[in-house]
Amino acid sequence: MCPAYDVYEDRCPTRLVLDRLADKWALLILDHLAEGTMRFNHLRRDIKGISQKVLSQTLKRLERDGLITRTVYPTVPVTVEYALTPLGRTLAQTAAALTHWAESNMDAILAAQAAYDAAGAER
Repeated sequence: MCPAYDVYEDRCPTRLVLDRLADKWALLILDHLAEGTMRFNHLRRDIKGISQKVLSQTLKRLERDGLITRTVYPTVPVTVEYALTPLGRTLAQTAAALTHWAESNMDAILAAQAAYDAAGAER
């Protein structure tokens, strides 16, 4: 940990990064781009439920943070591709671990929620 930054301090800029990474769309995009370079519509098609606007906004934020690159090719129509940067690749494994942890543990989570809700009804 770099002593200049402390995630427990309310004004630390790391909080902004954590906020970005806690976003489900950012995690899904990072995890999907770990497979390789992709076009906007490929991401939009594969990540069900994300709107064009939210995808565009999230890609811009991830690019600003240095986690992905955006390459524009002068074709008709214009072709735009997105890829992980070296910094983004250092995060991709963590993003995959979080997204796939949710898949692997969903049955246990649903069971815990049902038990909690049932106990709450008895309170």
